[in-house]
Amino acid sequence: MQDHTNDPVWKQAIAGSQMLLVAFGALVLMPLITGLDPNVALFTAGLGTLIFHVVTGGQIPIFLASSFAFIAPVIASKGRFGMEETLGGLMAAGILYIILSGLVRLRGTGFVRRLLPPVVIGPVIMTIGLGLAPVAVHMASGRTGDGATQLIPYDTAIWIAMISLAVTIIMSVWSKGIFRLIPIMFGVITGYILSAVAGIVDTTPIQEAAWFAVPNFVAPSFSWGAVLFMIPVAIAPAIEHIGDVLAIGNVTRKNYIEKPGLHRTLLGDGLATSAASLLGGPPNTTYSEVTGAVMLTKNFNPKVMWWAACIAIVLAFVGKFGAALQTIPVPVMGGILCLLFGSIAVVGLNTLIRHQVDLSQSRNLVIVGVTLVFGIGGMVLGNMEGIALCAVAAIILNLVLPGSHEAWGKAIYEQKTD
Repeated sequence: MQDHTNDPVWKQAIAGSQMLLVAFGALVLMPLITGLDPNVALFTAGLGTLIFHVVTGGQIPIFLASSFAFIAPVIASKGRFGMEETLGGLMAAGILYIILSGLVRLRGTGFVRRLLPPVVIGPVIMTIGLGLAPVAVHMASGRTGDGATQLIPYDTAIWIAMISLAVTIIMSVWSKGIFRLIPIMFGVITGYILSAVAGIVDTTPIQEAAWFAVPNFVAPSFSWGAVLFMIPVAIAPAIEHIGDVLAIGNVTRKNYIEKPGLHRTLLGDGLATSAASLLGGPPNTTYSEVTGAVMLTKNFNPKVMWWAACIAIVLAFVGKFGAALQTIPVPVMGGILCLLFGSIAVVGLNTLIRHQVDLSQSRNLVIVGVTLVFGIGGMVLGNMEGIALCAVAAIILNLVLPGSHEAWGKAIYEQKTD
């Protein structure tokens, strides 16, 4: 195993650039879909990563950036409460992480196992992906995410979307090495070139943008409606966070659940998400793409992520860069999202399969069935709807229904050192 901790600064900076490149596609797609400023997202991803590393003592080679789990809730909340109150709700979701970290510190991980078993988390994650399916199809068809307005003629849009999707699939399945980790980048570049040839790219914003520009920071405002709407959505990403910390631990052969401790990693993620929301950025999550890059390059030096974070912050102040990102046509993103949103749903399905959740048991069938319909159908009860409501429903049903409770395997919380 190579030791990269004593690499010269220039080598660490290049490695950091590579890590940012791997994370970049997903990082900017989330704000572009939800209407947030991609430059703010870059800044808050960098800031959030630095906060995480300070809290965890710089021990884990992890990069934090925009969470896809919040796309549907942010879109729904924006329409209902407005952007500022949505950011307030996202800040509350970050505070939930902080509270969860305190509970883990006091009581260990056992209560998390009981409160959020696979039968709860699996269908909630599936809902996040499947609930977004119409957004991907609308965008691939040249419409706005809600399908209300046709932005680009269907015949032109669908070809660009399908070719962008095909390139992304080919790169993710057949390419080798680092290229396999940046399929989104290739899909976007191909789609952008096709769009330029088709004459549907408007470069005016790039020409008008300044080279140096302060990102469009937005302060949150708070309302109970938006807070109650957003807090339950944080449940699935919290479990995803645990999985990502375990995954990077398996790569580096270190037990990060013990040292620096799951309470510290959750605290770092929560503070990063709250800080991002305070500035108008999307909530952060640990990126599994970067874990893949760490595995591939065998560069386990956490300082590399500091460099990735600093480069993201610098890019955030390049006005033309952000303007160029916002000129990416809708069908390009739509085509790629057909794969990404489907992949999220498959992660949820895989959670049920890997932990052998028995769906022939009535209690499990009820929990999964009600969760999927509430989430995908957009059920509304009071201030909660969609993903937020289905997450709460799944937890309550799991706690009150009789029968044997499925549990996470010990391997989910305890590292294997062999």
